[in-house]
Amino acid sequence: MRLTLLGMGPGNKEQLSAAARAALAAADCLIGSPRLLAAFGTGAPQFALTRAADIAALLRERPDFMSPCVLLSGDTGFYSGARSLLALTGGEDAAVLPGLSSVQALAARLRQPWQDWKLVSAHGVFCEPAAHVRKNRFTFFLTGGACSPDALCRSLAAAGLGGVRVTVGENLFCEDEAVRTGTARELAGERFAPLSVLLAENPEPYLPIVPGVRDERFERGNVPMTKSEVRSLVLCKLGLRKSDVFWDIGAGTGSVSVEAALLLEDGRVCAVERGEEGCALIRKNAERFGVPVTLAQGAAPEACASFPAPDAAFIGGSGGRLEEILRAVLERNPAARVAVTAVTIETLAKASALLDRLGFREVERLQVAVSRLVPAGPLHRLQAENPVFLLSGRGPGA
Repeated sequence: MRLTLLGMGPGNKEQLSAAARAALAAADCLIGSPRLLAAFGTGAPQFALTRAADIAALLRERPDFMSPCVLLSGDTGFYSGARSLLALTGGEDAAVLPGLSSVQALAARLRQPWQDWKLVSAHGVFCEPAAHVRKNRFTFFLTGGACSPDALCRSLAAAGLGGVRVTVGENLFCEDEAVRTGTARELAGERFAPLSVLLAENPEPYLPIVPGVRDERFERGNVPMTKSEVRSLVLCKLGLRKSDVFWDIGAGTGSVSVEAALLLEDGRVCAVERGEEGCALIRKNAERFGVPVTLAQGAAPEACASFPAPDAAFIGGSGGRLEEILRAVLERNPAARVAVTAVTIETLAKASALLDRLGFREVERLQVAVSRLVPAGPLHRLQAENPVFLLSGRGPGA
């Protein structure tokens, strides 16, 4: 058997390569989605299958097929089913023929190069579009399912990026092709074809290298805020990764939540705050920086029940329920990384004992003392900030 995986491009026969046409003509079996089979079918038997496991099972059951062809939309190397199918079939003797990708198709229609685009799949997977658009001049999204172009636009608008320029390409290189451009806010109320892609252009991307946003950039009100130096150290000790789920318990003004969201790409930031003023400030600061923050007003750990399991958690305020919160974090993820701040000796002693008793590993206990140089007439003097204790560690399941 000589298996061939064909990248069929956007679904237009005119876009097929000569090698793809020859493979189709020689195939004794065609496998793929009904849409592709209807457009590219020949006299060979057809099987409307799309799941890699189902296709592999068919090939095992029918060894009489000597030159089967699997039709794959787009390009075989761009978020394609080719990878999983090759893994299931061995793939050593398979021929892979690439097709025109949707990235190339949209770039051609816009007459633009695409080598600087950030490429993201929002097709059947969780996607936080603002996290990518915020950091990149151009972000290209494959769309599908719940992550339709209008849904992505609504998400961008909710994160304070409603003014970003967005272009949606529908049914590219097909008879009913359409290309629409507007702001994310304008296109959030539109409806688009199932075969659509989206390009977002952010003229002022934010490119953080390390945490350390100045305190003055946050809306503060009368709510306590973790200062910049402590905030930076907290995030460094948590060792955030781009796809982490991060919990901010006792979020206050949301400064830690915002900085975490600026660092993450594919992750999620979930904040808990009891006070109404604090919740209003978290929303304002998230919108100011154009970051998505899932906010729950209430007391932890109950308010965290709807959050996905945390990879990392910061507890800046516990309302006297530190042990319950730590146990809830470990129940959801025994390997979670945690950081706890304390301003009193009593809270320090309690948090330190709890981390040991609950089996946390690699526990660190630090005191952070920061002094700022401030004017004193024609001279300058040091003005000390309140010292803060910082404890961090990894759950026993790490």
